[in-house]
Amino acid sequence: MLKEKAVASLGQPSLLMPAWIKAALAANDRLKLYLTLLQSAAQRASAPDGPVGRWEKDIAQSKNGLQDAPWAQELVSGAYYDDDLLILPRMESLLEALANDLTTMARPVCDTGQASASALAGRRDHWLQQLHALADNEGLRRAALTELTHGDRQRGDSLHLLVMDLHKQINALSSELATEDIDGAHAWQVHDDDRPLIQAFMRGLHRTAPLKFSHPGLDTAVTRDGKRLLIQNDIGTNDVHVLVIEVQDSTISLTYSDLHPGRFGFFRQMLEDMGFAWKVFNPRVSEGLNAGKPYMVGQARLEAQSKAELQTGLENVASRIVFVIDWNRARKRLQHFVSKARAIELLTQAARNNWGHMAWLMAGAERLVYNAMQAVDSEAFHVGDRLDDVLGEAAASAYLLELLRNSSVLLRQQQPVSLVADEARLLLARVLRQRTFEFDLLAEHAAFTHALAEGLCDALENPGDAAQTQAQVLRAKNWERQADHLLMDARQRAERRPRWQPVVDCLAKADDVADALEEATFMHSLTLIHPAPGLPAEVRAALCQLAATTLAAIQDQVKAIEIARQVSQRADGPDSELFLQTLWRMLRAERQCDELFRQARATMVKNLRTAPVDLMLANDLAATLEKATDNLLRVGYALRQMVLNKTGMSA
Repeated sequence: MLKEKAVASLGQPSLLMPAWIKAALAANDRLKLYLTLLQSAAQRASAPDGPVGRWEKDIAQSKNGLQDAPWAQELVSGAYYDDDLLILPRMESLLEALANDLTTMARPVCDTGQASASALAGRRDHWLQQLHALADNEGLRRAALTELTHGDRQRGDSLHLLVMDLHKQINALSSELATEDIDGAHAWQVHDDDRPLIQAFMRGLHRTAPLKFSHPGLDTAVTRDGKRLLIQNDIGTNDVHVLVIEVQDSTISLTYSDLHPGRFGFFRQMLEDMGFAWKVFNPRVSEGLNAGKPYMVGQARLEAQSKAELQTGLENVASRIVFVIDWNRARKRLQHFVSKARAIELLTQAARNNWGHMAWLMAGAERLVYNAMQAVDSEAFHVGDRLDDVLGEAAASAYLLELLRNSSVLLRQQQPVSLVADEARLLLARVLRQRTFEFDLLAEHAAFTHALAEGLCDALENPGDAAQTQAQVLRAKNWERQADHLLMDARQRAERRPRWQPVVDCLAKADDVADALEEATFMHSLTLIHPAPGLPAEVRAALCQLAATTLAAIQDQVKAIEIARQVSQRADGPDSELFLQTLWRMLRAERQCDELFRQARATMVKNLRTAPVDLMLANDLAATLEKATDNLLRVGYALRQMVLNKTGMSA
C-alpha cells in the first residue's frame, strides 16, 4: 500500500518522514532475515543430509509482515544445487521481496533530495538492477550468491553491506527526529500548546477505536509545520484512503480522499452533521495510486468560537473515523438483503449509535443472516431470497439493524461468534412470529384507495375548471396504477410462497374497489366537458352523500387492517372485538350505499329527465360507486378470513 504517496498527493510532505523511517526499519528486519534464509538455503543445498534448520518460529514471530510470505520456509527446505547453480523454489518471490524492501528501506535516506544521499542512491539503483536481472535466471550462481550476502568490504560492495549502511543512516535520522508518543499519537516537533489539541483528537479516536476490533488502521501521526498543526490518520489499508487535518488558530481544515463515492458521501454527511462545511473537488488521478483510477478528494472546514469548541471539533472528527473502515464491504454485504439506499441508512444508524459494522462482518455478515434464514424457517426462506422480499423492507431493515447492534455488543464483551449466530436465529424467529408484513402491503394499497375516494369526494363537492379536472383524472389514474403494482407484487410472492395467496385474494378484491373509484373519477370529468354546465346541485348532493359513505367505509377498511396486525398476533382481548365491530360498519355501509344509490337514481330522474346524456353519466357514476362498496364488503370478508386463519380460529 502506498499511504505515503497519498499523503504527499494531499500536499503534506511534513508528515512523511516518520512513516518512512518506521517502514524502513521494518524493511531492514525483513531484508536481513531474507538474506539469512538465502544463506541457509545454500548450506542446505550443499549438505542435503545435514541438520535441517527450522525457521517456522522466526517467520511466525516476525512483527514486520514476514508471516504473510508462505514461500519463505519452502525456500530453505526445497533448495538444491544443479552443478554450480543454486535452484530455489519461488526464487521470483524472494527477488521481488528483496527489491520492494530495498526500495522502502532506502527511501528516507535516498529520496530526500540531499546531495549526501547520492552515493547511497547510486548503490540502491545498482542493486535494484541486479535483482531485476537475476529474475531472468533459473537459479543463482555461487558468485551471485556471494555478491548478495557477503559482509567483507575488501571484497567490494554487496546487498548485505548496503543494507547495513542504510540502517546506520536511518538510525541517525530517527534520533534527529526526536519523536514522542502523545496518548498513542506518533508526534514530533510539536509545541506545548499543541498537546491539548492532540489529546482531544486521540480521546475521540480511542472512544470508538475498539469498534474496528483487529482490523488495521487508525495509526496517527502529528507534527507542526510553521503555524499549522498537522494530523494524519491511517484509516485502513487502501492506498488512497487518507485523512489529513490542519489546525491553525481557531480553524480545523480536513482533507479526505477515498476511492468509493458512496463512502465519501457517508463520511461527508457525518461531518456536516457536526457543523463542517465541505468543498468537493473533481475526481483526482495520481500516478502509482489506486491503479491509476480516479478517486474522490474533498476538504471540510470548521470555524471554532473557542478553544473548547476547537477541541470538541477534533474529538468529534476522530470518533467518526472508525466507521469508514471497511464501510464499502459492509454496504455490499447488506445489499444481499435490502436496497442500496437502505444499506447506507443502516450503516448511518449504526454509526450514530456507536455500534459500527466491523463486528457484524467478523461474525459472518451475509452468512450469519443466510444461516439464520435457513435454520429458522426453510419453508419461508428459499435459496437466493432477499430478506426484504420475505419480511418486507421495514421489518428486514429493523432486523438487520438489531443484528448490527447485537454483533457489536457481544463481540466487544468478547463473547464467541457462535453466540452472535444464536442471537441472529432467535431474533429472526421472533420477527417471523410477530410478522405483519402482509398487512404492510394491504395498508399501502388501502392508502391509495383512500386517496382515490377522498379525491372523488373533493371533485364532486368542488367542481373545478378543465385544467383542474384533468389533473384530478391523471392523479387518480396514477394512484390506481400504483395500487395495481402492489397486487402484482403480491402475486409474484405467492408464486414462490403459497402462504401469500390469502393476501393476493384480499388485494384482488381491494383492487376492484380502486378500479371502480378511478372509473368514477373519470365519469365525473365527463359531466364537466364543455358546453355541459355540470350536474344540478340536487344530483351532485346525492352523489356526494354516496361518495362520502363510500369514503367512510374505506376509512374503516384502513382501521381494520391496522387492528388486524394486533389481532393476528393475539386472538383474544379488546382488539378482536374492535376488529369485528369495524367489519360490521363496512357491512352496514354497503347496505347504506344500496339505499343511497336508489335515492340518487330517483333524484337523477327528477332533475335530468330532459338531459339523457347527463342522466346516463350520473347513473353510471352512482352505479360505479355502489359497485365499489360491494367489492369493499368482499374485502372485509377476505380480511376476516386472513385473521381467523392466522390466529388458528375457525371461520
